[in-house]
Amino acid sequence: MEVWPGNAYPLGATFDGAGTNFAVFSEAARAVQLCLFADDGTETRVDLIEVDGYVWHCYLPQIQPGQKYGYRVHGPYDPAKGQRCNPNKLLLDPYAKAIARQVDWHPSLFSYNFGDPASRNDQDSAAHTMLGVVINPFFDWAGDRPPKIPYHRSVIYEAHVKGLTQLHPEVPEEQRGTFAAVAHPAVIAHLQRLGVTAIELMPCHQFVNDGTLQEKGLSNYWGYNTIGFFAPQNTYSSIGEMGQQVQDFKAMVRSLHRAGIEVILDVVYNHTAEGNHLGPTLSFKGIDNSAYYRLVDSDKQHYMDYTGTGNTLNVRHPHSLQLIMDSLRYWVTEMHVDGFRFDLASALAREFYDVDRLSTFFELVQQDPIVSQVKLIAEPWDVGPGGYQVGNFPPQWTEWNGKYRDTVRDFWRGEPATLGEFASRLTGSADLYERSGRRPVASINFVTAHDGFTLRDLVSYNEKHNEANGEGNRDGESHNRSWNCGAEGPTADPEILKLRARQQRNFVATMLLSQGVPMILHGDELGRTQQGNNNVYCQDSALSWINWDTVDHPLMEFTAAVNRLRAEHPTFRRSTFFDGRPVRRGKGEKLPDIVWLNEDGMEMLPEDWGRGFGRTIGVFLNGDGIQGQDDRGRRISDVNFLLYFNAHDDDVKFTLPSGEFAAAWDMVINTAGTGVDRGPVDAGSVLKVCAKSMTVLRARALSQPEPNLSIAPSLAVLSQNHNPETAAVTAPAQTV
Repeated sequence: MEVWPGNAYPLGATFDGAGTNFAVFSEAARAVQLCLFADDGTETRVDLIEVDGYVWHCYLPQIQPGQKYGYRVHGPYDPAKGQRCNPNKLLLDPYAKAIARQVDWHPSLFSYNFGDPASRNDQDSAAHTMLGVVINPFFDWAGDRPPKIPYHRSVIYEAHVKGLTQLHPEVPEEQRGTFAAVAHPAVIAHLQRLGVTAIELMPCHQFVNDGTLQEKGLSNYWGYNTIGFFAPQNTYSSIGEMGQQVQDFKAMVRSLHRAGIEVILDVVYNHTAEGNHLGPTLSFKGIDNSAYYRLVDSDKQHYMDYTGTGNTLNVRHPHSLQLIMDSLRYWVTEMHVDGFRFDLASALAREFYDVDRLSTFFELVQQDPIVSQVKLIAEPWDVGPGGYQVGNFPPQWTEWNGKYRDTVRDFWRGEPATLGEFASRLTGSADLYERSGRRPVASINFVTAHDGFTLRDLVSYNEKHNEANGEGNRDGESHNRSWNCGAEGPTADPEILKLRARQQRNFVATMLLSQGVPMILHGDELGRTQQGNNNVYCQDSALSWINWDTVDHPLMEFTAAVNRLRAEHPTFRRSTFFDGRPVRRGKGEKLPDIVWLNEDGMEMLPEDWGRGFGRTIGVFLNGDGIQGQDDRGRRISDVNFLLYFNAHDDDVKFTLPSGEFAAAWDMVINTAGTGVDRGPVDAGSVLKVCAKSMTVLRARALSQPEPNLSIAPSLAVLSQNHNPETAAVTAPAQTV
C-alpha cells in the first residue's frame, strides 16, 4: 500500500476528495499502527512513521469514504503508573467522524482477566469492538442558515431521538427512532404548533450500551456514556452506519432550520464509556491514559470520579481540552448545530480539585470565535465536593435552574415558607444571576426533565416506582417534591383527575410565563407517563417512549395557547431584571415595573413577605415601555397583566387593585377552567381564584377592541378514546 507522510493536522481521518489523511495524538506511544479493515474482517496494518508533537500521521491516497479503521498503540503497560498501552487492544480513533458496529463485551475488551484485576489480558479485541469509518464530508446544505433565535424568544423542547418518534403513527416504520424521524413533517408540525424554537436532543454522540444492563435485558437508553465525540450515534441512522449517519444528521438539522427550529445537543464531555480501572479498553485508555483521564495522584491505577460513572476527563491536559474544543467547533461548523447543553458541567471546571469558575475550559470557550457565539447551557452540578454551582457559571453561559424546579414544585404542592423564593424564581432568579452581570435568560426554567418524573407522574405519584430497573427501587431520586393529589398512581376518582389536570396546567402556565427561558420535557404537553418510574435511563421501551395514541389533547392545546400568549407579549420575556422601585410609593408616584399584591389588593411591603405560610400571591406586570410588535411588525408598547396564584386547598378571594393599574381587566387564563368567558373585571372588584389554580388577567384596552387571546377554547377540547382503567395517566384535562 502506498503511504505518504501526510499532516499532523487535522486530527482524525480526513478525506479530501482524493485520499485520506490519518492523524492521532499519543504522547505515551512508542509506536502506532493504523489498522484498516475490509468487509470480511481482513486487517491491514500500516506503521505510522511520521510524528510531530506526539501526533502520529500518514496520508493514504487510495483510501475512500466507507473505509473502516482503528489503531494499535505500542507503549508501556504499568497500571500503577497510569500506563495502559497494549497493542492487542484495537482502539477507536477519538476523532472518528462515524463509527460502525457495537461493543459486544467480550473478555478481550478488558486489560485483565476476569477475577484477577492484577493480571494482564493479551487477547485481540478487534472482532469485538467499534471501528472508525472514513466519511465523505461533503453535503448539500442548500443555503442552510441557523435561525439564531435570541434567548428571550426561545422555548426549548428537551427530547430523545427515539423516545420522541418510535411510536409516532405518521412516521414510516423504517424511520422511527432515527434522525430522519425527528425531521419528519409530522414531528416538526407538532413542534411548531407548540411554539417550540429549539429542540434539545439528548446525547447523539456515539455511546456504548453497558454490558451490565444488557445482562438484565435492559440498555443504556439515555446515552450518557459517550465514546465518540465527533460521531453521530449509528443506531439513530435510518440509512446505515458506514458514514450515512452523518448525512442523516445533517439532513435533520437542515429540515429543522427550514422550520425555524434550532438544534441544541446534550453533550457529555465530563467522562467516557471506558469506566474505571475495571472498565474496558476501547480508545482513550489505550492511546494515552494519563493525558485523557484524571488519575488519583497517589495511586494512578485508579481514576478520579466526579461524575459517578467511573472516570472524569482530564481538563488539565492540553490535548483533552483540544479534543473538547475541536469537537464543539466541528458540530457547529460542519454539522450546523446551534448550541450545547453540557452534562455535569461542573466537572469541566475542576482543573484542580475544587470547581473553578475561571478554569481553562471556560477561558477557551469565551475566547473561541465559533463556540462562544452559540447557545451554551450548563447542567451546573456534578457529584464531587462543592459540585452544586447553580448561579456560578461565567456570563456567556445559561444554566439549568434546579432551584426553579424545586421551588415551583414546592409552591404548587402547598409546602410552607416558599413564597419569597417562588417570587424570585418567577421573575428570573436575580439572586442567582444579576450579580455576575447576567440577565433573566441565564435561567433555563424547567419543572421536569429527562431525569425524574414526567409532568403527569409529578401529579400522580408521591413515591418513585423504579422496580423495572432491576435495582430494588433503590435508584433514582427519592425526594421528588411530587404530590399524587390523593391517590398513588392510576385512579378513576373524577375529583382527583380534575385536580391532577389543574395542577399540570398550573405548572405549564407558571413556567411559560416566568421570566427566563422555558424548557418543556418531550411528551409533557401530551400527558406522557412513565408509570411512576423517575429514572428510565435503562428503559428503551414503551415505558419511556411517547405514546401518540393516548394524547391529552386539552393539555396540548393549553400549552400551545399559553406559549402563544408568551410569544405575543414581551412583558413575559424581559431582557432585563425587574427593578421594583419605588417599593413604598408616595402619592402620585408612577407604578413600578412590578408590584406584588396582597389578597386585599394592596401592595405588599417588605414586612409582608414573612407572614403566615404564604400560599397565595398576586403580581402586577407593568407593560408600559416594554416594546413588542403588532401583526404588521410595527413597534408597540405592551399591555399590563395581573397574575394570581393560589396554592391553598380552598378558594381565595382577591380584590383587584385600584384603577391606577387599569380600569378593567380581561381574564385570559384560568387553570381551573372557569370564568374565562366572562366579561371584563373592573378595578377594585373581587375575584375568586379557585383552590390550586392560577389566573391571568390582561388590562383591557378601552379605546379599541383587542384580539381574543383567551385560553378558554383550549380547555373545551376533549381527548378521544378515554380509558378509565388508566385514567390517571390518560384522562383529559377537563374544565372544572
